[in-house]
Amino acid sequence: MRRIAVALVHHPVLDRQRAIVTTAITNLDLHDISRSAHAYGMSDLFAVHPVAAQRELALKVREHWVTGSGSRRIPDRSPAMSILRVVPTLDDAIEALGGSVELWTTSAAERPTSLSHGAARERLAEEGPTVLVVFGTGWGLADSICDRAHAHLEPIRSPREDGWNHLSVRAAAAILFDRLRGGG
Repeated sequence: MRRIAVALVHHPVLDRQRAIVTTAITNLDLHDISRSAHAYGMSDLFAVHPVAAQRELALKVREHWVTGSGSRRIPDRSPAMSILRVVPTLDDAIEALGGSVELWTTSAAERPTSLSHGAARERLAEEGPTVLVVFGTGWGLADSICDRAHAHLEPIRSPREDGWNHLSVRAAAAILFDRLRGGG
């Protein structure tokens, strides 16, 4: 089984008008995605943010749960939060993984070249480089990241008849991890 790492990108991402923006790090995203990623055997969760103050915040959250009072109060949180790594750019995450990764992007929007979850699972069973699954915040990843991807994973689809499909990134990540590595 191939190594899988995850990146939560805060820049460059899109706003509602598809302008490139930078979003703020959310404490809840760090907690929930790291817990889901750890539960499904992901090696790393990279919080990608260009602003030093935001990276410092993420590192303080990590430190609190890995070595601080949170690690003593709720020790089960420590292993999950220990996979959190904080970097300024996606390229820094790629470099931290050794420089040779297969980049898979995610989106709530359908792309013509989407890789199904079943096909992705099959690829993960084969030999190959580390896969870095990239999630965007805001209204999704900028084209500059999607254009670099080796694969675009199919979206998590809502069964709603009206087509409403706007999950939080935390929920989408948990569902996707289960589809890639779950037992069912």
